[in-house]
Amino acid sequence: MFNKEDKIEQLLTKGVAEVIEKKHLEKRLMAGEKLRVKFGVDPTASDLHLGHTVALRKLKQFQDSDHQVIFLIGDFTAAIGDPSGRSEARKPLSKEKIKENMKTYQKQAGKILDMKKLEVRHNSEWYDKLGAEFIFEITSKFTVARIMERDDFKRRIKEDIDISMLEIIYPLLQGYDSVELEADVEIGGTDQKFNLLTGRKVQRRYGKLEQDIITVPLLEGTDGIRKMSKTFSNIIGINENLNDMFNKIMSIPDSIMMKYFTLLTDVSKEELKAIKEKMKLLSLNPRDAKMRLAYEIVKNYHGEKETDKAQENFIKIFQKKEIPDNISEIKTKKGKELLDIFIENKIISSKSEFRRLMKEGAIDVDGKNIKNAHYVIEKEVIIKIGKKKFVKIII
Repeated sequence: MFNKEDKIEQLLTKGVAEVIEKKHLEKRLMAGEKLRVKFGVDPTASDLHLGHTVALRKLKQFQDSDHQVIFLIGDFTAAIGDPSGRSEARKPLSKEKIKENMKTYQKQAGKILDMKKLEVRHNSEWYDKLGAEFIFEITSKFTVARIMERDDFKRRIKEDIDISMLEIIYPLLQGYDSVELEADVEIGGTDQKFNLLTGRKVQRRYGKLEQDIITVPLLEGTDGIRKMSKTFSNIIGINENLNDMFNKIMSIPDSIMMKYFTLLTDVSKEELKAIKEKMKLLSLNPRDAKMRLAYEIVKNYHGEKETDKAQENFIKIFQKKEIPDNISEIKTKKGKELLDIFIENKIISSKSEFRRLMKEGAIDVDGKNIKNAHYVIEKEVIIKIGKKKFVKIII
């Protein structure tokens, strides 16, 4: 059993990049204060992914320690788009698209957080009521020079890339969210540090106690290089098909495996140290360690029984070279082109992606590689896309 000091140590160190102000937050935690802990996400896409869960898992630790955690859905700020880490402005999102994107956010967050204890908020609650006078008020409290200090903006100015006025205002709005929510702590990725610090300044200018900040490391996506993001097509969504999730985790580079273990599982430090040492001594095959990783992550979202099936399917495909038992099925009409079937069923996102996959020899129909961009489906077939994805097409 962990004592109080151990629990606080876990809160402030496990999966944490930086704490601001650490001594202040530690003192409040030791005093037994019940804190309001905020994490916000803009619904710029429909799926939360494993990158989001790094912060959500930290939020769950606070929830388990009886603090009030707040899951803020930025349905208003999503229309602007967070400029953090971006080399260009986001395309504006319509209210309809934002509403569609956030439709299942609470259900997805519920795979990690206890929804009965969770405070779910939308920042449209206050921004839909505040008018132009509010924009005059909040912008009058800050100078352009301070906002333009952020590295993203400096880089874009140097490269002569436009920065919209909305992007300049964005960190002020994120900060004002903390005023409305009376946040004591805000959690975010390391790329959010400027916005989180701005939140402290906004609170101070509105006469509120400044929130403490916990930043968590950014998680690289399946390419092992860039941060997990739909923009880079390297995400593993928490709503993904059981087998797809398992297979994607098995595909990550060995170089980021231990980071995934640390940020996405509850495997102890001692066991992680042992796994790392065994791989170094070549007494543990990295593939077997990754199998353990995939199992630990997938069971969090699909349960042990279903994860057992995913592991068996993976072994069938890659160790025994068999087709899995449970693969996605698509019903279609005879005589349709494979390209159209893929796009209609969102197997791929574009014609150019289809051509690229075909050029790379990554599409097999019933075990035979195809090169015809206008390939027509005439009968029931099993399609293999890349090394791990299977689809059955039924006429």
